[in-house]
Amino acid sequence: MASETNKTRRIGDVEVSAIGLGAMPMSIEGRPDEARSIATIHAALDAGITLIDTADAYHLDSTDIGHNESLIAKALASYGGDTSGVLVATKGGHLRPGGGAWTVNGSPAHLKQAAEDSLKRLGVDAIGLYQFHRPDPATPYEESVGAIRDLLDAGKIRMAGISNANPDQIRLSNDILGGRLVSVQNQFSPAFRSSEPELELCDELGIAFLPWSPLGGISNASELGDKHAAFQQIATELGVSPQQVTLAWMLAKSPYVIPIPGSSRPETIRDSYAAIDLQLTADQVAALDAA
Repeated sequence: MASETNKTRRIGDVEVSAIGLGAMPMSIEGRPDEARSIATIHAALDAGITLIDTADAYHLDSTDIGHNESLIAKALASYGGDTSGVLVATKGGHLRPGGGAWTVNGSPAHLKQAAEDSLKRLGVDAIGLYQFHRPDPATPYEESVGAIRDLLDAGKIRMAGISNANPDQIRLSNDILGGRLVSVQNQFSPAFRSSEPELELCDELGIAFLPWSPLGGISNASELGDKHAAFQQIATELGVSPQQVTLAWMLAKSPYVIPIPGSSRPETIRDSYAAIDLQLTADQVAALDAA
């Protein structure tokens, strides 16, 4: 079983649950009705999750901007318990004009306005964690991160992070932010391990690493088992889901890793959160590393 200390990790000076909730599936194509989404967020809070990841671009098209942020604000407001310890992490710099397309805008003017808009939708005085969503080839990276620094200095955001970044961008961002970079959110899963260097750098620098799509975007346990037999084998041996094994493997890689599995059903986020109680042996972790 996990100890209490294993159940929490740190982003900057904030203690959060070792597994967060990725809220994107509740607002893009195939999203559920609002009642199920709010039930999912409430189930996450009931389980003990205190990190919710969102973005202004988690919506269907330009008529729906900020759907996910507004949904989270509504779910938090309607929750019966104390939500003062919940960290909502949002992002700016990505856009969804419609038809499933994604575009980018990393201009300082856009990022500063996007943060103002996110503040209003979330209904807060300062955004807990604001992340530059994705590099924009049309804007020098240092200018985009400079805008995040300005938001931090102005007190519009409490903490600053970046997403979809390489090691050079991580180091540059930390320099621009004066050593105040607290998190890096990159894709990382059993099927997508090219962010290992970024994970290792975050571990070295003491920066939280938030794997997005940590379960690889798969929809059920059998798919993970078919593609990654080692995860299924260990899951069978332990009597848990392959998703739990996947998340426990990530948690074992570094004390700075905080997976944010996406969910749109109460039962799936409960299953994911249960991974914090799963302790893998060194041999099991090595077998999964090699899978």
